[in-house]
Amino acid sequence: MPNSRMALKPAQLRLIHQIAIHRQLQLAAEALAMTQPAASRMLAEVERQVGAPLFLRLPKGMEPTEIGSTFLRRARVILREMDSIATDMRDLRGGHAGAVRVGAVTGPAVSYLVSAIRQIKLLAPDARISVEVLPSRELLRQLEAGQMDFALARILPEFDSHDFNILPMRDERVSLIARAAHPLARAQVVTLTELAGHEWIMQQRGAPIREATLAAFASVGLAEPKDIIDSPSILWTIAYLAQSDAIAPVSDEVAQLLIQPPVSAGFTVLRNAHELRVSTYYLLDLVRRPLSPLAMRLRDEVARTSRRPILDQVGLQLPICLG
Repeated sequence: MPNSRMALKPAQLRLIHQIAIHRQLQLAAEALAMTQPAASRMLAEVERQVGAPLFLRLPKGMEPTEIGSTFLRRARVILREMDSIATDMRDLRGGHAGAVRVGAVTGPAVSYLVSAIRQIKLLAPDARISVEVLPSRELLRQLEAGQMDFALARILPEFDSHDFNILPMRDERVSLIARAAHPLARAQVVTLTELAGHEWIMQQRGAPIREATLAAFASVGLAEPKDIIDSPSILWTIAYLAQSDAIAPVSDEVAQLLIQPPVSAGFTVLRNAHELRVSTYYLLDLVRRPLSPLAMRLRDEVARTSRRPILDQVGLQLPICLG
């Protein structure tokens, strides 16, 4: 009587599959580098568990019985799945597949993550990559909670730097953008005094780019502009700038993306007399949470990208060489 639960092994399934292909036990055994007696014993054990013959022994070769044909259909599915498991495990170990979630503040999201992810996708097209562009505080919260593999962010006082593996990247240059037809667009140099009276769009108070901009006004004895719209959305900012004479401080990477081909979105960078920079950001991952092979591969690609001149994949060539 057949067992209600069969204890079949992969080698047994492969033997049945090879017998169906070659129609001869000897050839099936050779295909699996087995002796014919060993193959015969293995077939007998499978048929014992099934409780019925799987093949008819005919002069022209071995033909599957009705039960054997059903067994073969199932066996082939199992063998394909086992091969898929082996492939998936190999790809995961090699960093060719899997899922990774990363985050960045705006500048490095444009300058580093775009090219690094494109490179990884060339080598690992099945990789599932999620990208969040957020302020540093939210990035660090998600990183601490294990919701993110690594981030390009600034370390804030309320977070313990000992929790992170830290690779210094660089500071961010801030550019002031406006629509190409802005009244100040053709000026050779624009002073902060001239800029103070215009409408502005800035990120929320406390955001590094906003604070760097307001600090520049304070450094020359000027109060902050009175007409400021708060918005963290770069998309909304772009839409508003396109229809007004407002000005927005953004990372230089975003500014270059907007004004140069192939985007060429009808904006300009105002030639500000005061250089604006934001403090250094870092490549961060949690000390207590080892990275998966894919996450490690992407992180290493970001680090390699940071040591090359920035060649943005949409055509920008920024003359900044990073050490």
